[in-house]
Amino acid sequence: MPNEPAPAVLLDLARRLVHTSFGARATEPQPLAAGAWSQAFELTIDGAEAVLRIGAQGTDFAKDELVAGFAGPGLPVPPVVARGVVDTWHYAISTRAHGIGFDDLPAADVALTLPSLLTTLDAIGGIDLAGTVGYGIWTPDGQAPYDSWPDALLAIGTETARVPGWRAALANSEFGLGTVEAGLAALAALAPYLPDERHMIHGDLLSHNVLATGGIVTAVLDWGNALYGDSLYDAAWLVYWWPWYPHWRGVDIYAALLAHWRATGPLPTHLRERLHAYLIHIGLDAIAYCTFQRRWDEVRSNTDIVAALAHSAPGEYVLNPPTIRSS
Repeated sequence: MPNEPAPAVLLDLARRLVHTSFGARATEPQPLAAGAWSQAFELTIDGAEAVLRIGAQGTDFAKDELVAGFAGPGLPVPPVVARGVVDTWHYAISTRAHGIGFDDLPAADVALTLPSLLTTLDAIGGIDLAGTVGYGIWTPDGQAPYDSWPDALLAIGTETARVPGWRAALANSEFGLGTVEAGLAALAALAPYLPDERHMIHGDLLSHNVLATGGIVTAVLDWGNALYGDSLYDAAWLVYWWPWYPHWRGVDIYAALLAHWRATGPLPTHLRERLHAYLIHIGLDAIAYCTFQRRWDEVRSNTDIVAALAHSAPGEYVLNPPTIRSS
């Protein structure tokens, strides 16, 4: 499990950091939001609104800072104005972005915002990767560990330092490893359809990492899971998680994606096979993470989905998503 201190400890840490670094120039930090890997606080510094985040993963904040360098009207990413370490915990201070988390929007506002979000995904995929190498989750030096995109995807079956112990925990659970192995086999079978292109992928859309207001995306946050590979992966992320938001079921995300792709160019080649592969990968990733967190209801839901994907033809899940269990 993540080595996370109690919220009160992080708040004390934030207050000491702000007092030491800025003194009277800054207001008292107040808790803003908590994610899986960091806690955010709101404050003002020299009268300007800012967000302080504290967490164990300094590479996440460094990646935010790097991607902010590509920000523009089509890709709003808050600039990181300071980074450092305090009491072994990493911190970053960014300018404050405003908007409502995309997850919290009602269906009507989701439909209004989708064109802006899909245009933002195009901008993410269009980031210049000159000087970078590899596939998969990249580090702040622009290096990713795999020589091919299929290799990066199939590595989901192995453990990482960030999410350790999940295989043994899953093997010893009621679920076992059978569905994971079936998903990996189905993913391997789809490898010939996957492109060798390298684009930026956010890799963690939703989870309040996209802010919007008035139908326009105002910020894309938290680039810790960003990776190099096929930019269609971010579209698959939306397709996979869409059924988990019952109030959005009146919005056809797949139809919206098709309309966007047709309006901006030809449909992606091997579209169904690529989406199917990425849906399997996203499900496997969710199984690993939720097992690590011992969130067994969510392990069950994602196991059901991966099992269905592993035994269905490309496109069947995209067009007919299964009902998600309530957790």
